[in-house]
Amino acid sequence: MLNCHRNSRHHNLRHHKCKCLLFAAVAALFSSTGFGKTQVLATYIPLADHYPAIVAYERYRDAMEHADFNIQQMRNWDLLRAHFRSGLADMSFMMSPLALDTYAKDGNFRWLGLMHRDGNALAINAVLEADIQLPPHRQARKPDAQLAHAIAEYHRATGRPVEIAVPHILSTHTVVLYQYLQSHGVAMSLATGTSLPARALAIAPSQSPAFIRDKSNRRLPAAFEQSLPFADIVETQNYGRIAWYSKDIIVHPLGHVECLVIATDAALTNKRTAIREVNRYIRRAASDIETARTAGGPALDEIIRLIRKHIPSHTETAIRASLNPSLRVINYESLDVDIEGLNTIMGIALRAGLLANPVNLHEFSEDLEAGDE
Repeated sequence: MLNCHRNSRHHNLRHHKCKCLLFAAVAALFSSTGFGKTQVLATYIPLADHYPAIVAYERYRDAMEHADFNIQQMRNWDLLRAHFRSGLADMSFMMSPLALDTYAKDGNFRWLGLMHRDGNALAINAVLEADIQLPPHRQARKPDAQLAHAIAEYHRATGRPVEIAVPHILSTHTVVLYQYLQSHGVAMSLATGTSLPARALAIAPSQSPAFIRDKSNRRLPAAFEQSLPFADIVETQNYGRIAWYSKDIIVHPLGHVECLVIATDAALTNKRTAIREVNRYIRRAASDIETARTAGGPALDEIIRLIRKHIPSHTETAIRASLNPSLRVINYESLDVDIEGLNTIMGIALRAGLLANPVNLHEFSEDLEAGDE
């Protein structure tokens, strides 16, 4: 009788232990799959512009209480825009002229803040480099008249334009390029079939290094205005040179406006608390990057490791060059909505013919800290 009691007690203990293990396993599964959280999907392009999204995903996804945060990499800007417009993503990180044009067409999303400031550069191939004198150190390279005059002279001598790759015609990069050329009296076209000294040509950022290398092989001058780290890639691999950085074209004490953080109206209505949480952690990740680039050493090594986990094509050397604290050619600070800063970009885009009409920026922006879900 005693043995039966002991066996029964042993069975109950085993049964209780199994139930505990089962509950733990189920809890772990729910936690790992974001059970009970609101799904938030953000789309991005593999650029230094969007590094904070990667760091936020890697470091803080599990710490988020409300959002089951995921990121999806897009191959190009048109795909990113189409994906966002179709409602397949809640959030996206989009170049300001492209976002303004999309808002003018759709009006069903809002601007929450900035992903970064500054962050693009003009790289030239060997043919153009031969016609100008570049300082050996990148810190000293400024947007003087040399390059504009070389472009104008090539057009005068040959009747052909110098092609300059941009990530998309509706890009901040095109705005920066237009502003530089206009300031030195050089005209730029946005389409084939026109005969002006410079022609902006939409080429995916990842293809732009090959673009200028191919032009060099054919002894043709070429350049690209792209986001980091692609200018750093051609500089560090020695088949192109950075001529200047966008921060010296559109000068702003905090850095010029570039990529915007946007979210659909539907997400802001139905997922406001989760969207707010994601946005806050993106800002925290941006601060992490700023701290790491200044500290260097293991802190920066870890940031680079997280970035390369998602974008292995960005070499360690190029990432370090892009985040160089001495150059500070991209920064992840002061990321709140900046009406004045975006208005500057919009004004140039209107003059360049990139945008047909201005957008009401106050209606376009959204204060995430006001109100609850």
